[in-house]
Amino acid sequence: MVAQDYTVDLNKPLVFQVGHLGERYQEWVHQPIVSKEGPRFFSNDFIEFLTRTKWYAVPLIWLPVVCWCFSRSLQMGHSITELSYMAVFGMFIWTLLEYSLHRFLFHIKTESYWANTAHYLLHGCHHKHPMDGLRLVFPPAATAILLFPFWNLVKMFATPSTTPGLFGGGLLGYVLYDCTHYYLHHGQPSSNPAKHLKTYHLNHHFRIQNMGFGITSSFWDIMFGTLPPSLRKKSI
Repeated sequence: MVAQDYTVDLNKPLVFQVGHLGERYQEWVHQPIVSKEGPRFFSNDFIEFLTRTKWYAVPLIWLPVVCWCFSRSLQMGHSITELSYMAVFGMFIWTLLEYSLHRFLFHIKTESYWANTAHYLLHGCHHKHPMDGLRLVFPPAATAILLFPFWNLVKMFATPSTTPGLFGGGLLGYVLYDCTHYYLHHGQPSSNPAKHLKTYHLNHHFRIQNMGFGITSSFWDIMFGTLPPSLRKKSI
């Protein structure tokens, strides 16, 4: 009965409201509100502060880490050419991770209170308020926590000297992804490929939300058959 009768009050902190929508949550979260003013998430001011991030914080914080990673592989004896291969490969793997997370985690179907709440925090808020400029990039505190398991994952498949270079490439891919994502929402590109990518991504938000999961490229959508039909002739 709560799920059937519940109405979200947009003037109150949202995070602990949305779970009450139950199976109605998916329909609600995919009806976007186009406003540059984002909603309040939490009553606590400090926690609320952690959910808001200026886009330029991403390159300012993480590009020095990328440089450190690259310098470590160079110090361990690798050449610039070898490091370039590591960086490109790491960035390529990131594009697959970007696609996979967006498709299989960010767009998972939820119904229970806590699943809806977690999904809203992870990605649902972006679909409900796609122009919220302070919640377009991933908060640095959350990124820092996730970097540890990803570093250990790379270590499982790489040598000690190539791990930093590969990891740095992946992290660079993430930085480019987040900055690109922000630009696609708030920039006004006048030429391709940026103009195409903006059309491609806004199509995902406002027309066909279960297709077009790539942000920096449509490559994996083409490979896995999730390219929106209306954009197949225009894809790159």
